[in-house]
Amino acid sequence: MDIEKKIRELAVQVKTAARVLAAAPTLEKDRALRAMAAGLRNRRGFLQERNRLDLEKARENGLSAAMIDRLTLSDSVIEAMATGLEEVAAFPDPVGEVERMWRRPNQLLVGKMRIPLGVVGMIYESRPNVTADAAGLCLKSGNGVILRGGSEAFHSNMAVLEVLHEALATTSIPVDVVQVVPFTERQAINYLLQCEEEIDLIIPRGGEGLIRFVVEHSRIPVIKHYKGVCHVFVDTGAEIEMARKIVVNAKTHRPGVCNAAETILVHREIAAEFLPLMAADLQAKKVEIRGCAKTLALLPDLMPATDEDWATEYIDLIVSVKVVDGFDEAVAHIARYGSDHTETIVTSDYHRSQEFLRQVNSSVVMVNASTRFSDGGQMGLGAEIGISTTKLHAYGPMGLEGLTTTKYIIYGDGQIRE
Repeated sequence: MDIEKKIRELAVQVKTAARVLAAAPTLEKDRALRAMAAGLRNRRGFLQERNRLDLEKARENGLSAAMIDRLTLSDSVIEAMATGLEEVAAFPDPVGEVERMWRRPNQLLVGKMRIPLGVVGMIYESRPNVTADAAGLCLKSGNGVILRGGSEAFHSNMAVLEVLHEALATTSIPVDVVQVVPFTERQAINYLLQCEEEIDLIIPRGGEGLIRFVVEHSRIPVIKHYKGVCHVFVDTGAEIEMARKIVVNAKTHRPGVCNAAETILVHREIAAEFLPLMAADLQAKKVEIRGCAKTLALLPDLMPATDEDWATEYIDLIVSVKVVDGFDEAVAHIARYGSDHTETIVTSDYHRSQEFLRQVNSSVVMVNASTRFSDGGQMGLGAEIGISTTKLHAYGPMGLEGLTTTKYIIYGDGQIRE
């Protein structure tokens, strides 16, 4: 089969269906989302049967335990997929929302209204739950979506698509608003990235190599998220017990995700008291600690950190630790080595916390909370399609609003321009 021709046909089908979806009433979209959720629950056995084909191949190919975990459609994962769709259905519909209106001296009334982007192309790895999450978010925001998952999840993704199409067929929403590229060949990605007439935005989710490949080859605008080098800055005067809990949670709760902390910055005035306690906590969780020279002066048994460590997203039970002379050095370190993802300060000083919020311009900046809360669901956005570290259009976790744009609307009463 001609892969390029098939992908172009799929893109055209999605674009045609998206025009119908863009005008669909909220009640119909929500009905479709609930039908999709019910379908996932009712077809759990079918989904897990197909998922086993991917898991068997993954084990044969020697994929890591972390990758297999991401790939597995367990009962809890399927339930989370269904619940996520129901949560999206419960959220307000952004499409058609008028953000504000203002009156001009000539009495024209000007406003801004939210509209869908059109068609979203998504390229992702490993997690087949992303297929349902992306479909739900795009449907509610009025967008068609064409998905290209990793070859390691091919059978799972196609099974999820089959279930979603079965559900959509019982509603007024066209089934073609959601499509999955039915090819595992790498060249399929190249062809998808050339469909600039049909696709309005590309969202890649995966490793840095995948995202750089997409950016380099796409004719379509790309929302980028290269990596998550997230920081926790433990300021002088921080409450010690709070700081210990935040650091352990940020690093060890799920070390293989992008909002896990990779570097801990510690104010020198608190380092002698805090570092031994923090190190004991992390080592109890099997974390390898790599420290700067000042850290090693206090904890000589640790591994030395290199300059490369400060810019590394470990996605593992490894963390780098740096003692900083003060607030300014911490902010400068984040600016130099961070990836615009998520940073948090642990402090009891209100004014210091406000300075941190103002001066650190990552997509999510926190005070006295774990970086693990940098997540659309945890932030009240519902499921997220990804976390953007691109400052244009959307920045941070992308929920429903991030999948829309605005157009200007004008009400007149016969005005003409003189």
